[in-house]
This record gives sequence, C-alpha cells and structure tokens, in this order.
Amino acid sequence: MDAIECMKTRRSCRAYSDRMPSREVLECVCEAGTYAPTGHGKQSPLIVAVTNKEVRDRLSRMNARIMNALHPGNAEDFDPFYGAPVVLLVLADADVVTHMYDGCSVIANLLNAAHACGLASCWIHRAKEEFESDEGRALLHELGIEGNYVGIDHVILGYPAKPLPPAAPRKGDYIRWIV
Repeated sequence: MDAIECMKTRRSCRAYSDRMPSREVLECVCEAGTYAPTGHGKQSPLIVAVTNKEVRDRLSRMNARIMNALHPGNAEDFDPFYGAPVVLLVLADADVVTHMYDGCSVIANLLNAAHACGLASCWIHRAKEEFESDEGRALLHELGIEGNYVGIDHVILGYPAKPLPPAAPRKGDYIRWIV
C-alpha cells in the first residue's frame, strides 16, 4: 500500500474479532515501530508485544479501573481494548529527555504499519497511570522489564468485527500556509 494512502485510510477500530494475527504479521508491525524517529537516535522506547490472553486481560482490567476512576459510568466488565487479541504496550526510558515524543512516534508507526499489513488498530491511553501503580510496576518486574520505564500508551491490534467507518471530513483550517 502506498504510504500516503495508508495514512489517509487508517481508522481506529473499536470492535474486534477474536482471530489472532499471525506471528509473522505482528513481527512486521513491531519492526516498523522500531524504525520510528527518536530524539538524538536514542531509541528510548520499548515495545512489549502481548499475545498472552492472561496478561492481555490483566492489562485490560488495570486500564479499565483507571478509566472508570476518570470517567465513571462504564459497565464493570468494560474492556477498554475492545476485544482486540493483541496489545502492543509502548514504554520508554524516562531518563531520555525525549521519551514521550519518541514513544508517540513509535505508536504512529505501529498504527500505520498495522493498517498496511491488513490489521485494524486503535491507540489506547492510560499506560502512564497503569505503570505508575504498584500493580503495574510489579507486572513489569514479572515480565522481566527492568529500568526507569514509563508507560507511553497501548496499540491494540486484530481483525475488525465490522467494517470501519470512512474518514471524518478534515477541518478547514487544519493547514495554514505562511508564504
């Protein structure tokens, strides 16, 4: 797929089938994330590819608790990952001054690469809060992730359960030319 067309046609998906993407496709998406630009080329982010259902569900529950604290009213069993079978957790080394920007750059690459590879995706927030918690720090330790990592965010992946909507019209003053 042409890169510009890929960026223009990617949409966030909020309903997934339970079909697991192949390891080969997931590796392709993750590799694209590693080529995102980072400040001073420091490569501060870390992509944690979660296909283990127990870990995925644990992340979902942690995220849902934070979401419900911020925005009460969701059902108790609400899944903020919308049934997606894969979660790509993006962390970054907080000791690198550009870590937040680096992580967001990685996320953009992951989203576009997923679309180019035929997967649906969505950017899910609240990873920062997840991994500031005792439970989040304990999970990182259990997963063997040591260092001064902070949660940037999640990219959920899978196959859509229904067709994705067309793009919303772009706002009229999105681009301003100074000539």
